[in-house]
Amino acid sequence: MPAASPSLDSAEYDPLDHLNAIFAHPATLSSVSATAETLRSYQDDLDEDIAAFVATQSASDADSVERIQGAKAELADLFKNIESVRERAVQTEQTITEMTADIKRLDNTKRNLTLSMTALKRLQMLTTAYEQLRSLSKTRQYRECAQLLQAVIQLVAHFKSYRSIDQIATLSRNVADLQRELLEQICEDFEVTFAKGEVGQHKAMLAEACLVMDALGDHARTRLINWYCNTQLREYRQVFRGNDEAGSLDNISRRYSWFNRMMKTYDVEHATLFPSYWKVNEMLANSFCEGTRDDFKAILQRSMRRGDGQTLDVDLLLSCLQETLNFEHGLERRFSNESRSSIDTMASKDDRSHGFSQAISEAFEPYMSLWVESQDKQLATLMPKYRQQPVRNPEEEFSAQAVIPSSTELFHFYRLTLGQCAKLSTGTRLLELSTTFAKYLDQYGQQVLYYFLSEKAGAQGPSVEEAVLILNTADYCYQTCNQLEEKIKGRIDAELRDKVDLQSQADAFMGIASATVRMLVRKVEVACEPSWREMRNTPWSKLESVGDQSTYVAELLRNVKESSGEILKSLHKQQYARAFSDNLVDLMANAYIANIVQSKPISEVGAEQMLLDSYVLKKGFTEIPTLNEPEGTAPPASFVKRVNQSMSRIDPLLKTLQVRPSPPEALVQAYLIHIADKSDTNFRKILDLKGIRRADQSQLLDLFSAFRASPTHENLVQNSPLLTPLQIQSAHIGTGIGSLGNAATVMGTPSLGGGRFDPTGFASGLMSAARDGVDRFGSPAPGQQGAGAAQEGEQKGNLNENLKSIGKFFRRDVGGFRGFGRSEEGR
Repeated sequence: MPAASPSLDSAEYDPLDHLNAIFAHPATLSSVSATAETLRSYQDDLDEDIAAFVATQSASDADSVERIQGAKAELADLFKNIESVRERAVQTEQTITEMTADIKRLDNTKRNLTLSMTALKRLQMLTTAYEQLRSLSKTRQYRECAQLLQAVIQLVAHFKSYRSIDQIATLSRNVADLQRELLEQICEDFEVTFAKGEVGQHKAMLAEACLVMDALGDHARTRLINWYCNTQLREYRQVFRGNDEAGSLDNISRRYSWFNRMMKTYDVEHATLFPSYWKVNEMLANSFCEGTRDDFKAILQRSMRRGDGQTLDVDLLLSCLQETLNFEHGLERRFSNESRSSIDTMASKDDRSHGFSQAISEAFEPYMSLWVESQDKQLATLMPKYRQQPVRNPEEEFSAQAVIPSSTELFHFYRLTLGQCAKLSTGTRLLELSTTFAKYLDQYGQQVLYYFLSEKAGAQGPSVEEAVLILNTADYCYQTCNQLEEKIKGRIDAELRDKVDLQSQADAFMGIASATVRMLVRKVEVACEPSWREMRNTPWSKLESVGDQSTYVAELLRNVKESSGEILKSLHKQQYARAFSDNLVDLMANAYIANIVQSKPISEVGAEQMLLDSYVLKKGFTEIPTLNEPEGTAPPASFVKRVNQSMSRIDPLLKTLQVRPSPPEALVQAYLIHIADKSDTNFRKILDLKGIRRADQSQLLDLFSAFRASPTHENLVQNSPLLTPLQIQSAHIGTGIGSLGNAATVMGTPSLGGGRFDPTGFASGLMSAARDGVDRFGSPAPGQQGAGAAQEGEQKGNLNENLKSIGKFFRRDVGGFRGFGRSEEGR
């Protein structure tokens, strides 16, 4: 008999599945009886277990009910105990309250009695002090009055809540009346004493009277100070306001002399009358400044109305302003160590600070536009002067760090002018001055530096030393422009700060620096022209074998190294030396491509020789940055990468030209691999360079059209950036470079004149790039579409903007002054 299956305990037990498992074979049917007996036995056991569990649970429920009943009884007893405790607490509280009621009444009685005694005592003191103060005031014993008055004022403050009592209300009114009488009496004493000129005899009494005014409060002290200031300035107002001659701007020094005499009188005769912490002398100075400022405003307004500004002499205005600034500075120096009083004078018309900066000179601020105009005229006279000065004095030794002297002179003038303006106005006038600065920075860049670079030097352009001075000056002006902008922003009012902008002027100077670097690069190109001519005159279609290197290569490298070495010696800033080297390598690569174009037809052997020559040139160009360094110095890795990238653009062209036209499939496949575009025009350029006749090109063009349509070449570009800009002429014209200008422009270097290379015109060619708008730095200038005088005028109008555009690109391309020479990965 098989044992009971463990699956009997499962919730998903299926008896049919279990029976089918037990009796899976006919031979097992003999054990049906035994299996049934086992199942009945197992069932009986389960029944017994269930009965036992039910009995146990029933007993447990009874115990739980019994324990719950017991807990309820205990809770009822607990509630009874709590209620009993609460009743006893209430009874205890009532008992304690009855016991302490009498004590509380006694405490309240004692406190009220104390308050009454204190109030009566204070009332007695107030009455006594009032009578004594009244008596002392009549005899003008002001020192004792000051002490008693402080006590009386304090005692009266204690009785504010008792003013509903008639006697106390009457006493309070009497005290207030006495205070007013004292104020009037002391003011009268001052007026009489000053009117009679007996200040010296009554100094002690007046000084003690000031103590009483102090006790009377701020309003009394302010009244006395204002009276004193008005009294002392009465003569000043009569003399300088009532007399047109005395009050004119010509006599401004007399005003300040009068005030200085008055302050000496105060120091000698009146300083001891007033407590030092009253700052009467400072209040007097403020009152004088406010009155004088109002006088000047009226005088200047009348001058403007009479002649629409023409009667106002700018020199006189500046002279008066300077005297005023000196006077204000003297006041600031005198009162700098003293704390500023918060009390204003009667003459004050606004809540002005008691600092004396612009206290009077504020009146000149609206008319500072005349001063700004005078600075404009003065700067206008400097530009022709700077233009006529030589770039450098031939008698002085050349320094690679020097700048053109006129630049430092210009910024020194700016610094002085800015300091003068900022003393008076940090608002609109300072903004106008910054606009004037920007105007003449533009003129200095265009009419002086640009003139030295392009026109004054003549057809040959400036010498290397002069070009370096121009470059240093442009760099100095760029940096100083930024510093000047920050300085103006630091002084001008916050709401005008965003309107100060000299970045376009800085960009223009950077553009001149860029143009100067390119002019230095062109000087190297001039030295290389004989070598390029030799390359173009080589019969590249007739070479029979490849040698080590062509004869022109060594001479070309020698010219490049000699010329660039001399220039690099004079470039003391590494960023410009790196910019020069980068531009030189780019120009050499573009010139090599352009000369390849002019050397057609080129055989397969000739292309292989050119490719070998390019590798030799590439290696030689990597040595440019180390020409003036000790032997063995390794060139920067970033520059080596730059050279490799520039020169490697030549490889696809020459590798394509190395393939023979027969079989034609090989040439087509080589083109699709190296040049990798779909242009029929560009493919025809390769055929022209190889010297294949037009009649023989049809088969190759048909084959090219079939190959490029293949699905394997669907990723080809439409036009190759290498071949598209090249202009392949049908015949070899002369020995000049021909299309070098166009090729160089699109390859990344501005075209500096089309047709045959003319070393005498490279300066004007370089500057025409700035006039017309250089392709590398943006779209051509709008004036290129016209002709004649209209075109020339528009180009001149765009010159400065194009220089700014070049400067922005040059600064971005090299990372500004901190980014020159950075690794190629960052470009």
